[in-house]
Amino acid sequence: MNKVSLSLDPSRLDIDAIHAFLTTTYWSAGISRDVVARAIAGSVCIGAFHGDAQVGFARLVTDKATFAYLADVYVLEPYRGGGLARRMLDALFDHAQVQGLRRMMLATRDAHELYAKYGFTPLGAPDRFMEFHRPDVYRAPVA
Repeated sequence: MNKVSLSLDPSRLDIDAIHAFLTTTYWSAGISRDVVARAIAGSVCIGAFHGDAQVGFARLVTDKATFAYLADVYVLEPYRGGGLARRMLDALFDHAQVQGLRRMMLATRDAHELYAKYGFTPLGAPDRFMEFHRPDVYRAPVA
């Protein structure tokens, strides 16, 4: 098996492959390709590639000055367990455009241990945070 390479170059990202994976996740079921493309365009992203095939992805939604939200982190099943998610996150968090941020946030159902290694913790003051959450928005008919 060839070595898996990482790239922060947006032109290398395979939007079709990313979309195909995200539609199978608990957090993006039903998401349209157009929404995925727009989300990628507004984020700092990293892709993991085995040859030309996209096998992993992560993105930071960020103003590149004060705040970022980590989203859509995944590694395809055959590539899991070898530290690829950590390699992607290391490279993404080292990116020049996200240095000096005051706050980064994320939401996860099952990867708390991974993110804790990067200093993510439960909200220190949950009474200060609010959310507007529409979990079924990707399944709603487009007007």
